Amino acid sequence: MGTPTNRSDSRLPGSKLANAPNIATASVPNTLAALNVTPDAGLTHAQVDTRRTAHGYNEVTEKRGHPALAFLRKFWGISAWMLELIMVLSAVLGNYTDLVVVGALLIINAVLSFAQERRAAGVVEALRKRLQVNARVLRDSKWQVIPARELVPGDIVRVRAGDIIPADVKLLLGTVSLDQSALTGESKEIPIEPGDVLPSGSIVRHGEGNGVVILTGAQTYFGRTTELVQEARPKLHIEAVVAKIVRWLFVIVGVLLAMVLVLSLIRGTPLLEMIPLLLVLLMSAVPVALPVMFTVSMAFGSKELARRGVLVTRLSAAEDAATMDVLCVDKTGTITMNQLAVTGVIPFEHATEADVLVAGALASQESDQDPIDLAFLAAAKAQHVFDDLAVTPVSFAPFDAKTRRTEAIVEQSGQRLRVMKGAVRTVAKACGLQPTEIVALDARVTASAAKGYRTLAVARGAENGTPVLLGLVTLYDPPRPDARQLIATLQEMGVRVKMLTGDALPVALEIGMGVGLGRIQRITDLKAPGTGTRDADLLADADGFAEVYPEDKYFVVKQLQAAGHVTGMTGDGVNDAPALRQAEVGIAVSTATDVAKGAASVVLTDAGLTNIVALVEQGRTIYQRILTWIINKISRTILKAAFVAIAFIVTGKFVVSAFAMLLLVFLTDFAKISLSTDNVKPSRNPETWNIGGFIAVSVVLGVAMVAETLFLLWIGWTKFDLATNNDALHTFSFLMLLYFAVFSVVSARERSWFWATLPSKTFMAALIADAITGTVLTFVGLKGLSPLPWWQTLAIFAYAVVSCLVLNDVLKVAMIRWRVTNAVAGKPVIAPAAPKG
Repeated sequence: MGTPTNRSDSRLPGSKLANAPNIATASVPNTLAALNVTPDAGLTHAQVDTRRTAHGYNEVTEKRGHPALAFLRKFWGISAWMLELIMVLSAVLGNYTDLVVVGALLIINAVLSFAQERRAAGVVEALRKRLQVNARVLRDSKWQVIPARELVPGDIVRVRAGDIIPADVKLLLGTVSLDQSALTGESKEIPIEPGDVLPSGSIVRHGEGNGVVILTGAQTYFGRTTELVQEARPKLHIEAVVAKIVRWLFVIVGVLLAMVLVLSLIRGTPLLEMIPLLLVLLMSAVPVALPVMFTVSMAFGSKELARRGVLVTRLSAAEDAATMDVLCVDKTGTITMNQLAVTGVIPFEHATEADVLVAGALASQESDQDPIDLAFLAAAKAQHVFDDLAVTPVSFAPFDAKTRRTEAIVEQSGQRLRVMKGAVRTVAKACGLQPTEIVALDARVTASAAKGYRTLAVARGAENGTPVLLGLVTLYDPPRPDARQLIATLQEMGVRVKMLTGDALPVALEIGMGVGLGRIQRITDLKAPGTGTRDADLLADADGFAEVYPEDKYFVVKQLQAAGHVTGMTGDGVNDAPALRQAEVGIAVSTATDVAKGAASVVLTDAGLTNIVALVEQGRTIYQRILTWIINKISRTILKAAFVAIAFIVTGKFVVSAFAMLLLVFLTDFAKISLSTDNVKPSRNPETWNIGGFIAVSVVLGVAMVAETLFLLWIGWTKFDLATNNDALHTFSFLMLLYFAVFSVVSARERSWFWATLPSKTFMAALIADAITGTVLTFVGLKGLSPLPWWQTLAIFAYAVVSCLVLNDVLKVAMIRWRVTNAVAGKPVIAPAAPKG
């Protein structure tokens, strides 16, 4: 299938260009004339401002659902249905006070949930804007990089392999091949020649060239600006774990309540009176606050990462980073400065240093902003080798991983010459050198590599003849000053760092030794025949691999994953995209192509490893917050259901009213949501989805709290005359469950002693508000909640403090330490199978 043609009415409305001929099918000269632009200078800033006024930004306004509909959806779902059923039952029973209060709770809960999700959506929107596609554009005769949304018709842009075409562009110079699968559904590459249109949204797979923007925004073939953020949040691994836990909680709570229901019928308790309480207890097993808590945790974790230079394209990226235990990193730009400089020129035979630099510079392209090209151009400029030289560029073939060189055809004094620079062996073979001569060159390359220098060969010849090797050029990219320390930090956090580089082994060894990665191997050693069963061992023993082609990165990721590792991978090029997408944590570095950014789950805005350390820390922080929610959810669901069921079986009474239990569920949701902001000390080791040990801790804590609350109820029943005063009984049980909820989460938030870290101000404020609000409500005379003497309230409070922060905290720490000790000793611990996917 050929290139999609634009609509027949593809004109430029809103300006004098509206009367221009159809620029999609017009010739290149007519197109440039219609757009009033010269390809060597581009538009002026004044022209850009005028055209933006006429055509707007290069984007399509998104159609968003009406906020009112999003708010109304908060009244649909299992939790909302249960509340609404309680309202109906209250109306049938004539309990209009309960009807009003439950209705108010339903509305307030919907408002708070809606507000939090809108706030989180605002964070995601801010990230989306920061992750828009960029474009290289020529304006006022200067090349610059700008956000694609700022393009206007007439802009001269440069596209190269790995770019997503940001608008409809007519190619002026060069040849490219496009992947138009986003437009046509076919992955076949389409060759594009000057005069053809590159539709927005297509991807450049090979080649490069200059083009002129002909249509933007809603006028483009694709009909929208291509952006990289996936706003839809994929299902998280931890959500699968929680879903499994909640199913079991439903079973446990359901069995307990079925027992209560049968016993109630036997005792003659009116069915309509007990159903509301049973519904509330069943609702307590529903993760009401879970969606909001997850969304807020991920969104604000992403906001914190963005502040530190890490942009997430999928909200699940932080969660994956928590479990990552191996990180494969590019040498250039991540471990090194990505500031290549020519350190030496070695001319051969009759060539001079100037000859070598001229040919190398002519085989470079400034508009590509490639570090190697820029190094050659800077050296040539410093030596003034072009001052008295008249050379006209004819064509340019950019670097390709298969050819490992760049080439250009230039015209000098009426003669066409071919110049090239690239890998020494590749260029030497192109020049027809004999194997013995290539071996001699290898010796020179090895000598330079021992100093950490990268060596390229430069050649020149007639356009259709065999080129002549002019000489060698050595370049050096120094390690980043903080690389060694940051690699050590990651390894202390349990993340093995493996360096990947296309450089020769001696260069890789020299750089690796300088940053603490001394065991570097050739990637060919790993892929050699006969290494099959040892692949995983080779990967585990090596600190990195040299002579890596981009496609080798995918192989490395697959091998690490097959060995059971959660793998991170950094990359920047179009050929890195498969590895970035395959890795659990695909990281596009700051200089990455648009395709690499689109395949990755994380985009770095700064060079180096600092931001990756921040990503791991933040991911583990989010994980710990969610783990706290799980521990607290299990223990408190067991507490509420078992306490009510056992107390009913023993006393024959519902010791807490449906209204009081509903109020309790509502109040504690504040604290659950505020967990997403809590101060957390990230783990020093990668996290795991195998959390069976923590589930066991949660169950034991839940059972312990059931015993403690039943004991306190027995004291109240026998000492405070609760048996004869139902309202006082309901208040007593309500306050007891409220205070246990507040202090149990204070203990659950720490894997060590509860005082090891201070809660965040937001979380602490939510807990204090819960306790104060709940206590005050018992003194205002709400129906079914009569005030208790102040000393009884204080006694319940003190009992909850001692139970949760002393007895249960000791129990929690002992169980976690026992679990860790057994894990270190290699003994089995209670653990369900981790969820697949």
